[in-house]
Amino acid sequence: MDVWIIRLIEQGGYWGIAALMFIENVFPPIPSELIMGLGGVFVARGTMEFWPLMFAGTVGSTLGNYVWFLAGDKLGYRRLQPLVRRHGRWLTISWSDVEKATAFFQRHGQWIVFFLRFSPFLRTLISLPAGLTHMKHWKFLVFTFAGAAVWNALLIVGGHWLADYMAAMDHLIGPTIMAMILLAVAAWLYRVIRWQPDA
Repeated sequence: MDVWIIRLIEQGGYWGIAALMFIENVFPPIPSELIMGLGGVFVARGTMEFWPLMFAGTVGSTLGNYVWFLAGDKLGYRRLQPLVRRHGRWLTISWSDVEKATAFFQRHGQWIVFFLRFSPFLRTLISLPAGLTHMKHWKFLVFTFAGAAVWNALLIVGGHWLADYMAAMDHLIGPTIMAMILLAVAAWLYRVIRWQPDA
């Protein structure tokens, strides 16, 4: 199965990477660390190139975050709150999470959209308060693209390094990928099970 997963991502090419990164930012539990890290492995193997890979992953990340931004911008507090309360379990967020993220966004300003691209959980959640406070669309897209580009570049470099390091242990790459997927799914299921609605 691990070989199948590698081939699926690799044969999807740059469009496949962009699609996976879009999905990863809209709905958990697919980790960007796995997607772009594996892309870095393909760069090391010569089946992908760094810049097209980074661009595709960054476009996917930006568009995925833009979905959340638009949800906040178009729905607003009144219409978004019941949706989060009803479906928050599957997104593993509560309305209090949204309120805390909004307060954090208002305290630290719009540059936080850039800096939180390096945070595993908040990089997606911060898009909601950015939309709820009606941040200018072009600013959100620029800050998101720039932050995601830096993060994706680091992941690609990390995957490239890992591929070089594990060159003599190529048989471990597949099991390592499977372990990361299972760990990500387990972490998401744990959050779903432990999720508590706001009082």
